[in-house]
Amino acid sequence: MSDPFSLVADIGGTNTRVALADGKTIRADSIRRFRNAEFPGLETILRRYLDDAGVKDCAGACVAAAGPVRHGVATMTNLSWTIDGAALSRATGAERVAILNDLQAQGHALGHIAEDKLARIIDGPVQPEDAKLVIGAGTGFNAAPVHDARGVRIVAASECGHINMPIRTEADLRLARFVETAHGFPGVEDVLAGRGLERLYAFVRSEAGDPGEMSAAEIMEALAEGDAAAEAAGRLYVRLLGAEIGNLALVHLPFGGIFLIGGVARAFQPWLDRFGFADAFRDKGRFAGFMANFAVSVIEDDYAALTGCAVYLDNL
Repeated sequence: MSDPFSLVADIGGTNTRVALADGKTIRADSIRRFRNAEFPGLETILRRYLDDAGVKDCAGACVAAAGPVRHGVATMTNLSWTIDGAALSRATGAERVAILNDLQAQGHALGHIAEDKLARIIDGPVQPEDAKLVIGAGTGFNAAPVHDARGVRIVAASECGHINMPIRTEADLRLARFVETAHGFPGVEDVLAGRGLERLYAFVRSEAGDPGEMSAAEIMEALAEGDAAAEAAGRLYVRLLGAEIGNLALVHLPFGGIFLIGGVARAFQPWLDRFGFADAFRDKGRFAGFMANFAVSVIEDDYAALTGCAVYLDNL
């Protein structure tokens, strides 16, 4: 095959998902996942994918990268890859190529995600034409505001996972000093990404005078089994998550809704209500009542970024 389909890819810190798209529609039977550690770079993954699919070249190609994109070049935040248009064209044979930040791709997917793939966790009024906010918590943490104006969608990139973590209590200040040893600065990602959960667990154990560590997956398993330290870390995670999402809501005023994505956000979905996510989200002093203007949902579509890439490419 050649030309009728476009190639889209979602490049995370751990895995890359690749698929073929027919206009704005992803071919579900074409989706494949690759472990990044097994490949030297994206170009190799895309060539492997196209060879296996029997596709010679593509009508277009668009990828979503978990890292900043500047002048058409993506630098992965948690992976030593750099991705540019020339490499994308070489790998796919496509003349029409685009590179987005992964949160930007999620923003372009809004309005193209099935309703049964959106789980409301905080109710509130939604004005579809107003600004929206996509927030990702997974290997990293980031957010992107979404604006629609005269039929044109603008999804602004950011790197807000690297601003200062929220600090509300004396314990939070001790936590900031605990996590800043990793990079010399207590960033949001250092407490709200997957590795952030691991640091929260280590902090909880340290505060209790019983140092210990677990992987994020082990912490979630221990949480489900009723482990006290895992529950303390989970409650701390949810409070910080609510606080930071509340901060971002006040920055961007997303009256069109807030949408959470990412493996860590999905893993915590069953615990958000129990651990007080809404209370932490609305803990804004005299603006606590104002926070009722924002609805929050979890996107349960693992392939939303692929859809966003297809939508963006089709609109070029």
